[in-house]
Amino acid sequence: MNKPVLSSDFTIEDIHKLREYNYYLTKDMSRQERIDYYNIHGMEIHKEIQARKLQKI
Repeated sequence: MNKPVLSSDFTIEDIHKLREYNYYLTKDMSRQERIDYYNIHGMEIHKEIQARKLQKI
């Protein structure tokens, strides 16, 4: 499955596309692989959020 193209308005359909895409990425992973996948990507997002907070100050 290809990475979804999101609209500029970010609608509920975009959320559905992202969830479906994420399901296809993780459906064949073991439990530990999924945990690692979410932890790694979650930390990347957390760092990005923290960097944006620092830019506002």
